[in-house]
Amino acid sequence: MPVLKEDGAGRAGVRRIGLASGVGSTLEFYDFAIYGTAAALVFSQIFFISEDEWFGAFLGLATFAVGFLFTPLGALLFGWLGDRYGRRFSLLLTFVVMGASTLLMGVLPSYLAIGITAPLLLIVLRVFHGLARGGEIGGAAVLAVEHAPTHRRALYGSFAALGSPIGQLLANLAFALVLLLPMQAVIDWAWRLPFLVGGVVLVLGVWARRGVDETPAFVALPPGRRPPFLAVFRQDWKRLLLAAGVNMGLNANMFILATFMLSYATAAAPQGLALPRQPIVLGSVIGLLCHAVTIVVACRLSDRIGRKPVMTSAAVASMAYAMVMFRISDIGTPLAVGFSVVIGFTIGGFLFGPLLTYFSELFSVEQRQAGVGLAFQLGSVLGGGLAPMIANRLIAVTGSSDSVGWYLAAGLLVTVLCLLALPETAPARTGGVS
Repeated sequence: MPVLKEDGAGRAGVRRIGLASGVGSTLEFYDFAIYGTAAALVFSQIFFISEDEWFGAFLGLATFAVGFLFTPLGALLFGWLGDRYGRRFSLLLTFVVMGASTLLMGVLPSYLAIGITAPLLLIVLRVFHGLARGGEIGGAAVLAVEHAPTHRRALYGSFAALGSPIGQLLANLAFALVLLLPMQAVIDWAWRLPFLVGGVVLVLGVWARRGVDETPAFVALPPGRRPPFLAVFRQDWKRLLLAAGVNMGLNANMFILATFMLSYATAAAPQGLALPRQPIVLGSVIGLLCHAVTIVVACRLSDRIGRKPVMTSAAVASMAYAMVMFRISDIGTPLAVGFSVVIGFTIGGFLFGPLLTYFSELFSVEQRQAGVGLAFQLGSVLGGGLAPMIANRLIAVTGSSDSVGWYLAAGLLVTVLCLLALPETAPARTGGVS
């Protein structure tokens, strides 16, 4: 977690905010990320068995996308609950739903045990994953930002943003440890361990979020101004869609790096690179560490010079890098894949770091949690949720990873154009309080 000076809030208060926003968000992202890691690495041999291994991998990635399809509904539902009944109440619910779904995934029988029922039950639990994730990131970001001093909003917002790389990092580490076992043991039973651990930490997350106060901005809100359902669509739909466009290219880039690259690097030739699983996962771990560091750097920088200069520069750099990322990976060694992933995650941290704070400042207090959650999750569906599946089909059709680079560049161009159409919100640039 970033180091903060007390600045009006005591150290104990800052720690509580960090626990409720950062630790809770990390654990939720861990739960969500282990599914993507498992889908990329082993689910084609457990739930989606097919004579065509690349198509089996596609089916696993398709169910990964199912979770994203339900995130906007979760953002709307839990966002409305957060805007109407409180940020803490909403965040406790999201954590319970996510943790319970993860635990149940860890005890599901395989396809060989109960046939088609196994993947169908997995998909149902994935729907609940999506609903919970939809409510999580918007609520965690708003909780942190509304507790923050005005000139340190992005730094406090980094508590929630860090949940993504740290949660994915823990998921990759969990599978890196599991992959130390013989592959048959992984397929038979060991793949379940990261899911069972994710369910156990449900207790820790609930404890962390019960210990934080409601945000001052929500407490000050008159009951008569708390919004009806769907208010954000009626009052701020243009800003909502532009913000979703900002996240679309960013999320596609991040989930190609975090999920599809695992599948592509380890899948059999000719579609994949046929590399061993463990060094590829470890390369992703290093990339996620770099991503976490640049998130904090970008947040501090955006508090000083503004959100848009930091994010737009990073989006342009990511767009340029997308055109060469797979060419580096296609050298065909674990070192080349690791290098390409580390650079991609490092640049992406500068784009993702200030994003949640920026979205929080774009929407009024009355509809902030619903606005942040919906903007983020609509972009996630069009970007991150579909990207690994689309990338799989692009390579199947074209036979070349260059097509994935062009696809990413197009998505990041949307991010740049939407950023240019939105206003600056940082108090350091606007001279006031957003």
